[in-house]
Amino acid sequence: MAYYFRSFRQKAILITGFFLALVISLPAHCKFQELASDKAQPVFVDGQAQKVAAFSSAADWIQYDLWVETEFDSDGDGKPDRVHVDVTRQKQTETEGLKVAVIYATSPYYSGVGSGDSKYFWDPKHPLNAVPPTHEPSPAIPQQSRRPLMSRELIDRWVPLGFAVVHSASPGTGLSQGCPTVGGENESLAPKAVIDWLNGRAKGYTTPDGDEEVTAFWATGKVGMIGTSYNGTLPIAAACTGVEGLEAIVPVAPNTSYYHYYRSHGLVRHPGGYMGEDIDVLYDFINSGNPDKRDFCNCEVRDKEHLANLDRVTGDYNDFWAGRDYLNKLEPFRAALLMAHGFNDWNVMPEHSFRIYKAVQAKGIPARIYYHQGGHGGDPPFEMLNKWFSRYLYGIENGVEDEPKSWIVRENDRNTRPTSYPDYPHPEAKPVVLLPYGNGNQIGQLDTSRKTEFGNTQSIVDDYQIKGSELAASSESATRLLFATEPLQEPLHISGVARVTIRVACDQPACNLSVWLVSLPWAERGKITENIITRGWADPQNHAALTGNEEDLRLLNQSEPLEPGKFYDLTFALQPDDQIIPAGQQIGLMIFSSDYDFTLWPPPGTKLTFDVGACSLELPVVGGDESWQQAARKK
Repeated sequence: MAYYFRSFRQKAILITGFFLALVISLPAHCKFQELASDKAQPVFVDGQAQKVAAFSSAADWIQYDLWVETEFDSDGDGKPDRVHVDVTRQKQTETEGLKVAVIYATSPYYSGVGSGDSKYFWDPKHPLNAVPPTHEPSPAIPQQSRRPLMSRELIDRWVPLGFAVVHSASPGTGLSQGCPTVGGENESLAPKAVIDWLNGRAKGYTTPDGDEEVTAFWATGKVGMIGTSYNGTLPIAAACTGVEGLEAIVPVAPNTSYYHYYRSHGLVRHPGGYMGEDIDVLYDFINSGNPDKRDFCNCEVRDKEHLANLDRVTGDYNDFWAGRDYLNKLEPFRAALLMAHGFNDWNVMPEHSFRIYKAVQAKGIPARIYYHQGGHGGDPPFEMLNKWFSRYLYGIENGVEDEPKSWIVRENDRNTRPTSYPDYPHPEAKPVVLLPYGNGNQIGQLDTSRKTEFGNTQSIVDDYQIKGSELAASSESATRLLFATEPLQEPLHISGVARVTIRVACDQPACNLSVWLVSLPWAERGKITENIITRGWADPQNHAALTGNEEDLRLLNQSEPLEPGKFYDLTFALQPDDQIIPAGQQIGLMIFSSDYDFTLWPPPGTKLTFDVGACSLELPVVGGDESWQQAARKK
């Protein structure tokens, strides 16, 4: 018995498990491709790979591991490092000559991680511009031998659909040779070597030190990569090498710049939930490789490279951070990009995906972005993933390149039901400038008309112990300024990057500067889509670089101590967002100094004075001024 399927573009691919294909009469407007063999093949319906019975029995899958030789020697032993790889493929790749495309994931986490105990993090409690107290390294991670599979993720989902699944351990983790570098060149070249092996350009071996070769005779050479967080960073790292065969990637909540992960506009700023973490701490957290190589790696990578260059005193951008920023490495990038992120991800913040998406799009490479309203992680809907990989790994003409560029989950919808938009930010979003006035120690006002002249100053006194949520919920506080719009009369759609301009003076040579955009009234137990609209942080010592030009990061290496009492002007971006603020809510601009959950904790008491008349918020509103006036109209 044969089965016939109609595709998205009125083509049908008829596949049977082990039976001959038959052609039957169908309407003239349908076009069909006849299968000339009874061998099992991938099946596509409406542009998506379908489960094939002949591929679906796990007992039939061929699973093994190997070591792929790279082009680098990061552990200094005079030999090219080899990375540990596992493979799961259909038995038909062995018995029937079937060649399949590959879904590939690589990670530093597959073979165990460190304790993650904050006692091994940096202590954030110290004065600014001071050398921080040292911290104790995390205890050594016991080496694990996970064979033949280091991970089972992706296998059950993709192998029945006609894809092989491959995993690899990052250099210096698990059974992979080399040193972990956290963004170093070997993290890009290691997955490149695996893709080269899948295309017959690199050698694989049955052991880490032997010479018995393993080939990927069963692979078509077409590879797609997917992963979340650090595992989402590495597909971008691989794509930045321009390796042939890497056709499509799906990074989910990827860290695209370690500077942006551990710093913000010149300020030492920790990822949400990981107060005191820095790049050397992450190194210790993943250092699960060969114990005999760890002293060398600790010395050469963690101590001589990370600790010597991370600069927790000024928080400035430097060559070390520039080398770990994938925006600087995009020239060879060629893989079709489907990016995914959460707007309320305060660990790997949404700027990470946004900056790469826009740059790849500008190169003319197929690029789509999927945003949801949740926190860290969150894959695109599986239908979207399936169509993406079917198109770029198997050449199925399913029209994904013609679909909308942006897919955003609205506030009360499930992540599987995103709303499509022409692009992100919304093409109709235009800046609306809001100006603060009134008493910000209480709750001042925020409107489009200027009602405060330059020179109207208001002050706050820093106290890191008072959390931002408490400041936003307070009707009065000497620790923050808060200015709010009138309650919205209609919902207001914000899409894009908000920017603030602030004129500030400090009575100390350094101070933290934190900005929250909030939805009021504050709900004590609000949903993730309530309360926080977006946030941002900056170091006034980097005022020369903070002029609104977000691309000129290298100017962030020019921090200088503040002259007490002197006013400085700063313009900087908050995190990207797309949110519909409901009617009845107020949009609040909250300005304060130390943010308990993100910045360093200097001794309380630093006084910051703001020229309120020189401060402003640029809000990206879909429909611009017209939409704003309609939403903010008086009752």
